[in-house]
Amino acid sequence: MHRILVTGATGNVGRRVLARLLRENVTVRALVREARHDLPPQAEVAVGDLTDPAGLALDEVDAVFLVWPFLTADHAEQVIKAIAEGGRRLVYLSSAGVGRRQDDPINRLHADLERLISESGATATVLRADTVAANARGWIGQIRAGDVVRGPGIAGTAVVHEDDIAEVAARALTDERHAGAVHVLTGPEILTRADQVRLLGDALRRPLRFQDVPAEEARRQMLADGRPPALVEALLAATARPRSDLITDTVEQVTGAPARGFAQWAREHADEFRR
Repeated sequence: MHRILVTGATGNVGRRVLARLLRENVTVRALVREARHDLPPQAEVAVGDLTDPAGLALDEVDAVFLVWPFLTADHAEQVIKAIAEGGRRLVYLSSAGVGRRQDDPINRLHADLERLISESGATATVLRADTVAANARGWIGQIRAGDVVRGPGIAGTAVVHEDDIAEVAARALTDERHAGAVHVLTGPEILTRADQVRLLGDALRRPLRFQDVPAEEARRQMLADGRPPALVEALLAATARPRSDLITDTVEQVTGAPARGFAQWAREHADEFRR
């Protein structure tokens, strides 16, 4: 391979994909919106806009890890077509909710992207990930301030460690045997938000608890915090999701190691939550 382009290279998953590829001595190009100095020095850094196919820095790129950080599929068709040109391989980070609740705006968006990828003719691998453990970072402020995390209740899911997603992504990008596969990635157990908060408390050796708040109160707070209205509505739509009993062994099948649990994630990141 000449090189692999990683989008979302400063995010929770993309940063880890970048690091794993570099450890395998792969030439990696990180696409960022503005110049940064916190990426590994071995990585090529390209400044560009993911919504602009002309600015994707695809020259001499053989494969792309694609994270779509927007709430609509605007520009996605052109971007995917540009990636597919020349036989480039594509690994797309999707959602485990695709195919289960298409009335959920986030799941619907991922389903739209998957359809566009299929129609493009790209040699692609889709990674449908369940709730990402790193989302718990959204509670850092509340946990530093007190012992109660307040938010809208969401049904339990098999929370997946972002390191496991990155491990699978790195293999899919470098091993053509994953071409055409749809890998559904989960953690080893179903957890509610209350479960996650309790496990964070265990890691911090503090008694933490989760307090469910009505959707309207959560809406007011998220809007007051400055979150875009469209994002707020998409996040609140998740409160209508039914409990998921889906647990897969895909992480172990691909990487040879069992999926990491949220308790491990909590121990690894406990210092971020300390007062």
